[in-house]
Amino acid sequence: MVPYADFKKLDLRVVKVLSVENHPNADKLYVIKVNDGEGERQIVAGLRPYYTPEQLQGRDIVIVANLEPAVLRGVESNGMLLAAQDGANVLVLQPERPAAPGSKIL
Repeated sequence: MVPYADFKKLDLRVVKVLSVENHPNADKLYVIKVNDGEGERQIVAGLRPYYTPEQLQGRDIVIVANLEPAVLRGVESNGMLLAAQDGANVLVLQPERPAAPGSKIL
């Protein structure tokens, strides 16, 4: 179990996907640029087997915004998108209604 106090430390935010490129050093990763309401940030996500760039481009998605940067196969990632897996299906978490980039998920 994760104590509520630890969960509360996560900063979940809505972001707008600006661009999606294949990762130069990994077959299953994308390099995704997003608008987080304060500017642009880059995240790396393992979605290539499940989504085309066109399916992600322009979408509002939810990320964990306050993770320490991580380098994945040589590319820096500044956040982690949230997704759910059900068997072979992977679904990227998105807000039910339109929300401005940077909106906090409560």
